[in-house]
Amino acid sequence: MSTPLTSSELLSVVASRELASRRTVFAGIGLPTLATELARLTVAPDIEVVYESGVCGAHPSRLPETIADAVLVTDAEAVIPMPVLFGCVLQGGHIDVGFLGAAQIDRWGSLNTSVIGDWDSPSVRLPGSGGGVEVMANSREVFVVMRRHHPRSFTAELDFCTTPGPDRALAEGIRPLGAGVTRVVTELGILAREGVGEELRLVAVHPGVTVDRVRAATGWDLRVAGTVAEVPPPTRDELRLLREDVDPDRVYLR
Repeated sequence: MSTPLTSSELLSVVASRELASRRTVFAGIGLPTLATELARLTVAPDIEVVYESGVCGAHPSRLPETIADAVLVTDAEAVIPMPVLFGCVLQGGHIDVGFLGAAQIDRWGSLNTSVIGDWDSPSVRLPGSGGGVEVMANSREVFVVMRRHHPRSFTAELDFCTTPGPDRALAEGIRPLGAGVTRVVTELGILAREGVGEELRLVAVHPGVTVDRVRAATGWDLRVAGTVAEVPPPTRDELRLLREDVDPDRVYLR
């Protein structure tokens, strides 16, 4: 297509492919929403999308700008109270994938969405947890999409742990239901792990990106899979759907 590919488009397309064969997704606002809606039009037509506001089986006519956007309610399969959503749907083990964003992530998949810098005097104050802790603990697995891949975002030590992965939770005597983060999609490639006890490792890179570049952009000694795949670039059809059907008003694409 004539319009150059943006980072948001690349991340959304690649993340959407990861939802193939998944059935229920708890979607965060932003890039996770973009990826989930594109997946519905491509690799996962029967996907059921759940939002933190209590909307289950959402079929929005346009992209929601917040979890409280009324567009989520129209044509939804159900709208339930938030205590029921968290107490029965999430804690009941009914979510295949929790799809989140984050400002920082560590090698075990714990997330920071609270502050950058010191807690008492941060350089940046972020939105906080929302339902991230419950999504991490109770989804069968969690996918994370990160706009930036550099040592301050992929860090050996989080500035603040907003959302502990299962490894960190287990160290505190808490046993989560799910496997925690299993996929991380970044501007450089894809990191993955199978579950508890494993570090994230590099499994794929985007065209033109080297393994050494990814390792240099990661704040810990990143493990690398025996075979590192090259991510197929977005197709013309994927970009057309994303630009013309999913987000024609550029709500999240930038």
